[in-house]
Amino acid sequence: MSGDPKGGSPGAALHSLRRFLQQPAVAERCELCSAPLAAEHPHLVELTTRKLLCACDPCAILFDAQDAGNYRRTPRDRRLLVDFRLADETWQALDLPINLAFFLYNTTARRLIALYPSPGGATESLPPPDAWQMLVDDNPILQTMQPDVEALLVNRVASPPLCYLVGLDECYKLVGLIRIHWRGLSGGTAVWKEIERFFADLKRRAHPVGGPSDA
Repeated sequence: MSGDPKGGSPGAALHSLRRFLQQPAVAERCELCSAPLAAEHPHLVELTTRKLLCACDPCAILFDAQDAGNYRRTPRDRRLLVDFRLADETWQALDLPINLAFFLYNTTARRLIALYPSPGGATESLPPPDAWQMLVDDNPILQTMQPDVEALLVNRVASPPLCYLVGLDECYKLVGLIRIHWRGLSGGTAVWKEIERFFADLKRRAHPVGGPSDA
C-alpha cells in the first residue's frame, strides 16, 4: 500500500532541506530563537508533521528527551550495519516498488512506516507488520531505533546492499538530492552520481556495528 503521506509532511521537510543542499546566501538562524547557526548544526523533527527545523545547540538540547513535547532532536550518530540480514524474500514481503527506502516508527500513526524517494519527493508506504517483525527478529539492533527521529536506511541499489541507522535528517537530505537532480523517466546520469556520492560520504562518516549480534 502506498501513496501520498498521511498524517505527515515529507514535502514540508523537503522545502526546508532545499537550502541545506545549496550554499545559503545569508547565514542560517535557529528556527526557535533566531541565533546564528554554524554550517553543521542540529535538527529537530516536528512530530505531527515530520517537518525538520534547524536549531542551535542550546535549543536542541531541550528536546533530547522522549517526552519533550512536539519536537524531538535527530541523533547525530550514524551506524553502518555491516552484518545486516535482509533476504530477498524479506524485502519482497515489505512490499516496496524500489530498492531504496527508509523505515521509522511514527508515534503519531502508532506504527512503522516506510518512505522511498521519488522525483516528487518522499512517497509513504505501510509495510505489513509481520514482514517488519521478521526483519527485527533477524536484526535485534532495530530494537534500538529511536521513534520519529531515527530510521533504517536501506540501499539495495548498491552491490553489496548498504544498511544504516541514521537520523531522519540524513534520509530527507537524500530525498532532496534525488528530487533536485532527477531528469526524465530514469533520472539521468547526474542523479545516480549524486546518490553514489551521498552514500560514499555517509559511509565515511558512519561507524560500523555488527547488525544481528548487537541489541
